[in-house]
Amino acid sequence: MGKKEQDAALLKQVAAGDMSACRTLVDEHLKKMLGLAYQMLRDVTEAEDVAQDAFLKLWKQAPTWRPDAQIKVWLYRVVFNLCIDRLRKNKNLMDIEPPEEFIEAGQIKGLHKNEIRERLNAAIFDLPERQRTAITLVHLQEEKQKDAAAVMGVSVDALESLLARGKRNLRGKLGKHKTDLMGE
Repeated sequence: MGKKEQDAALLKQVAAGDMSACRTLVDEHLKKMLGLAYQMLRDVTEAEDVAQDAFLKLWKQAPTWRPDAQIKVWLYRVVFNLCIDRLRKNKNLMDIEPPEEFIEAGQIKGLHKNEIRERLNAAIFDLPERQRTAITLVHLQEEKQKDAAAVMGVSVDALESLLARGKRNLRGKLGKHKTDLMGE
C-alpha cells in the first residue's frame, strides 16, 4: 500500500473517531508543520496555534477526504495559508529564540554550531516571506520542489526562482560567514 492509500485509510479511521489514528497523523506531521509555521512567524506560540488549527481543519476534512490527495502537502498548504493570514493581520510578530525541536539544522558545519545556526536562522528570518518559505520547505524541511511549489501555489519554475533569489539574498546577508553557514 502506497503513502496516499495509507493516509486515506488513516483519515477514514479519523472520520470514524479513531483517536489512535489521530495520534499517528499528529506524530507523523507535527514537527514539520511546527517548523514551517515557526520559520514563517518567528513566534513559538503562534506556530503552535497554527499547527493546531491545521490539524483541526484536517479532522473536519476527514469524512470527505479525496484518496488521491497527499496529507503532508495539504497540511503544508493549510499551515502556509494560516501563517500568511496571521502575518497580514499582525506585522509585528516577535522574534523569539526557537526551541531546539523546531529547527531542522540542515547541513551546518564548523565548530560553533549554535552561533552558526543563530546567524543562519536570523538571515533566513530576514528574507522576504515567499523566499523564506521556499528555502524552509526545500532546504530545511527537505521537501521535493514539486510538493513545495504546490504548497505555495506556484509553478516549479517560480519556486526555483524564489530559491535562487533567496540563496542570493542569504549570501549577501551572511557575507564572510557564508562558506561556514551554507557549505559553499
